[in-house]
Amino acid sequence: MKIMSQEALKAKLDRGDHFKLYMTLDQHAFDTSHIPGSVHLENVDEVIANLSPDEEVVVYCANPACPSSTLAYRMLRKRGHRNLYRYAGGLEAWYEAGYELVGEGAALETEAVPE
Repeated sequence: MKIMSQEALKAKLDRGDHFKLYMTLDQHAFDTSHIPGSVHLENVDEVIANLSPDEEVVVYCANPACPSSTLAYRMLRKRGHRNLYRYAGGLEAWYEAGYELVGEGAALETEAVPE
C-alpha cells in the first residue's frame, strides 16, 4: 500500500495539482467535515467507471486505525487502479495539524480548538 504523507498531500493541494481526493466515510461524515477539495466516495464501481486507471487518486478516512480508506484502496487496486495512495492520518491528523476542514461541522471544530 502506497501511503501519502500529510505534508505531501498539503503541498499537492496548495499547488493545485490535478488528482482525485476521496473521503471514504459515509455521506453524513463527509457533510459534517472533510478536507477541502475532496469528494465523497459513494462507491468504488462509480469511481472506476469515471476514472482512468492511471489517474492519481488519494483516499482517506477518519484516522490511521480507520479501515474504510484501506478497504477502498484495496478494492481500487484490485480493479486495476495503479496511481493510488492512502492518506493514513485522515481527518484526525489533518485537524490536529491546524489545517482547514470544510463542511457543516467544520466551524464548530474550529471554535473548539484551544488557543
